[in-house]
Amino acid sequence: MTQPILVNVTEEIVRGLVRFLLYGAEYQTFCHCEQCEMNIIASALNNLPQKYVTSDVARTKAFSVLSTPHNIEAINKEIIHAIHKVGQGLDHSE
Repeated sequence: MTQPILVNVTEEIVRGLVRFLLYGAEYQTFCHCEQCEMNIIASALNNLPQKYVTSDVARTKAFSVLSTPHNIEAINKEIIHAIHKVGQGLDHSE
């Protein structure tokens, strides 16, 4: 039997997308320090619904649901908003 887990699948997706977006051509001028990256992640997550799961099977199902083009577009919009807020010094989610 596998160990139970506690994972916020939304957080996993946001972390990956933040790294992808921050290192893309559009955001080269933004700060890439760990603190700013974490502030962006926190800001985006504070405005997105959480999706906690306790097993790998549930994680896979939740990931499939959250990874639809419509959901990824909504998540990306929130991340982009967070990047700009943190970049302007408006959100330090400390």
